[in-house]
Amino acid sequence: MSPVLAGVLQLLALIAALGLAYRPLGDYMARVYSSTGHLRAEKWIYKAIGADPTTEMRWPAYLRGVLAFSAVSVLFLYLLQRVQGGLPGSLGFSAIDPDQAFNTAASFVSNTNWQSYYGEQAMGHVVQTGGLAVQNFVSAAVGMAVAVALVRGFARARTGELGNFWSDLVRGTVRILLPASVAGAIVLVACGAIQNFAGIHEVGQFLGGSQQWNGGAVASQEAIKELGTNGGGYFNANSAHPFENPGPISNLFEIFLILVIPLALTRTFGRMVGSVRQGYAILATMVTIWLGFTALMMWTEFHHGGPAFDIAGGAMEGKETRFGVGGSSIFAVATTLTSTGAVNSFHSSFTGFGGGITMLGMQLGEIAPGGVGSGLYGMLIMAVIAVFIAGLMVGRTPEYLGKKLGSREIKFAASYILITPALVLGFTAVAMALPTPGDSMTNSGPHGFSEILYAYTSAGNNNGSAFAGLNADTQWFNTTTGLAMLLGRFLPMVFVLALAGALAEQRPVPETAGTLRTHKPLFTGLLVGTILIVTGLTYFPALALGPLAEGLAS
Repeated sequence: MSPVLAGVLQLLALIAALGLAYRPLGDYMARVYSSTGHLRAEKWIYKAIGADPTTEMRWPAYLRGVLAFSAVSVLFLYLLQRVQGGLPGSLGFSAIDPDQAFNTAASFVSNTNWQSYYGEQAMGHVVQTGGLAVQNFVSAAVGMAVAVALVRGFARARTGELGNFWSDLVRGTVRILLPASVAGAIVLVACGAIQNFAGIHEVGQFLGGSQQWNGGAVASQEAIKELGTNGGGYFNANSAHPFENPGPISNLFEIFLILVIPLALTRTFGRMVGSVRQGYAILATMVTIWLGFTALMMWTEFHHGGPAFDIAGGAMEGKETRFGVGGSSIFAVATTLTSTGAVNSFHSSFTGFGGGITMLGMQLGEIAPGGVGSGLYGMLIMAVIAVFIAGLMVGRTPEYLGKKLGSREIKFAASYILITPALVLGFTAVAMALPTPGDSMTNSGPHGFSEILYAYTSAGNNNGSAFAGLNADTQWFNTTTGLAMLLGRFLPMVFVLALAGALAEQRPVPETAGTLRTHKPLFTGLLVGTILIVTGLTYFPALALGPLAEGLAS
């Protein structure tokens, strides 16, 4: 079988599996977030944290819940790393340095999971499972809660109430992420991923020396790492490591885990607003961009440039032979078009255009299908912008899902889409202007610039993947990427929840002959164009200095 055919068959199998899971999972999540009952385990959690799950919150109270919970999470994870040397199961590892502990705490709480350390050489079992894995669950649940709050803003009328953050957080964790992760971990163990609490041990003799590895609860952390679009690897090689991702079947399953909840949330959205066709329109937009990026990436990486590429079946440098060009390309697009950041290949070794595709996927806002929760609310923000543009073209006050989009709503949406580019381009410009950050670059020229641009793109968009080649374990990068991750995660949430509150207060507007039909293919095309133009062109000058210049020169 040719490598190209193998890649296409993997893509078709993935699409079929996602199609089978879409409707039942989407409907189930809609029932979870619309339920008024509480499980016994959930009641225990509410009692332990002192929360009343029946109290409805307006958007400022909902936001305070998000920020307070996340601030406590950052502090807890930071302290856990700082005292690691005195904890049982530390495997002999010492406490993490302050700047790296801050970076890691900000990273995992913000659902970024950027890692400037070697996981198997820095973190013991307690920090990995009691700290990082816990944040993999709750940070994903926070994103889902904010998305559901925005959906309620569209669905509700003449009230500013968006639900209860603590109830949404607990339900998302207990009823959705936890059971799905248990099932996912079992599948990964069956595929060959490890799951233990073994210490450090030698695995063999190589070239006169020995190689040592430590075990860990890898399969369980791998499941929520992908399912919650987190991305932080138990080992430094991430999903290229055979303990995390043993073979082609596990590789395809991990891609499935990355995509299944963000895609199914469009069904949840349609159910909660009372029109599944609206959910299909958002789904069609996501799938169009995802398939387009995947096809372009596979073409770029399979495009041979000589006998060596012909023999290897494509650009195999930096890719695992277990996965090949097809499996690596599909994974790379999935992880950068979502906020996952897991990698099964060396993105720096992709072709110039291939590396640019991974960057552009993040720079679009990771909305195709995006992160768990963040992808849906990011796409809905872009839908608001698209409706506004359509309204300008016909001279009509824009409406979306029965809600008028006035100046206040558009200001919230515009502020949302401006924050991340300002963070990414601002930090990149400062890093390139100062002498010290440039010392961390392995390469010079366009590729070296791409290393820094990719780092801040990954941090500001809460992705977490690394272009590699950049020494990010410095005080400068640990501090600035940490700030970019926190600001890139929580500042947009302010405007999402403010928009949700403004929409929930409105009275529904009856549909007329002049109302834009936002469930039609025409709107899907408009939305795709808006995303590519409004967000994609923002980064074009920076991309021209990096991956585009490199690709045209090769």
